[in-house]
Amino acid sequence: MATKTYAGKTVEVDDDGFLVNSEDWTQEMAPELAKEIGINDLNEMHWKVINFMRSDFREKGQIPTIRRIKNAGGVSTKDVYDLFPEGPAKKAAMIAGLRKPQGCV
Repeated sequence: MATKTYAGKTVEVDDDGFLVNSEDWTQEMAPELAKEIGINDLNEMHWKVINFMRSDFREKGQIPTIRRIKNAGGVSTKDVYDLFPEGPAKKAAMIAGLRKPQGCV
């Protein structure tokens, strides 16, 4: 398994660059993960999605869908696409330290 270092912490990543163990993630890693996929600054709305995804994953054991982020997380679909363009579920999950969502190819 490959490893990468974010915010001074070395973690295992899968072939697509997603953290293997979501418990390895720290908030300090998020900006570095975001920059790696083309999101240079994380604002309050980014954090709202990231924190919701991590919380929902801990509670449900599944990565939340865009629909769930909208309905339970309180962030509109348009906003999610604006915040995480060109693959919002995949990008948000990666920044949140979660595995690749099943629906993403």
